[in-house]
Amino acid sequence: MAMENPNESIARAPLPTEKTLKQRKSLPIQLLRFCAINLKMIKMIRKGHHPMERKVK
Repeated sequence: MAMENPNESIARAPLPTEKTLKQRKSLPIQLLRFCAINLKMIKMIRKGHHPMERKVK
């Protein structure tokens, strides 16, 4: 299978809609997305960190 011309691939790529472009430029929407992804990462990190159990004598 031959590699295809990158310019042809770019020309066939779908363009974003007006709504998508507005969302990408909107600071409040970007702030919400930023907070959401950070909360997801915090939850994932907390799941992975299990403190060692201490034995009380």
